[in-house]
Amino acid sequence: MDVADLRRDYTLSGLSEADLDPDPILQFRAWLDRALADDPLDPTAMVLATADREGRPSARVVLLKGVDERGFVFYTNYLSRKGREVEENPHAALVFFWPALDRQVRVEGTVERTTREESEAYFKSRPLGSRLGAWASPQSEVIAGREGLEERLRELEGRFASGEVPLPEFWGGYRLRPDRVELWQGRPSRLHDRFRYTRLAEGGWRIERLSP
Repeated sequence: MDVADLRRDYTLSGLSEADLDPDPILQFRAWLDRALADDPLDPTAMVLATADREGRPSARVVLLKGVDERGFVFYTNYLSRKGREVEENPHAALVFFWPALDRQVRVEGTVERTTREESEAYFKSRPLGSRLGAWASPQSEVIAGREGLEERLRELEGRFASGEVPLPEFWGGYRLRPDRVELWQGRPSRLHDRFRYTRLAEGGWRIERLSP
């Protein structure tokens, strides 16, 4: 089948400004709660787009690990490609897509590291295998093969046999502080509902409807 022939119409619901919370974080959390209930396959998955100092972009899927009035949190190896790019260019974007709900959320803003205490707390909550994996993987670096990675993991299992795995210095969280948040609700005939929140210098948010 020609991929150009693949399409579906979006008919689940509409979205009006009267439906929106004045605070985009509260509105996002309401949509996320609905996604957790109705679109359970990785509802916290989000595309993270970053760019290096020359503006060359890259994107990948990561998992949301926290959201509050300060922004959206994810964790990674600080020496990975995304970590290096965030340090060079702190502007980034997120995209959430929940196909079971015909909904998408786009977020744009600036990124900063979480505190060491926040990273410690999250790292300790991870399964043992994930904590060891953070130590074992030189994320984004070229490696000779999987065998070396697995050998490194076995070494670490012996080194941390007690199960007490400390937070690596090169690993931790980032928080994206949003300046813009856009909500997208699919509608028939590609006449989707789109609303954009823009942070105001004096505080609060401006809400505008965008043409689809």
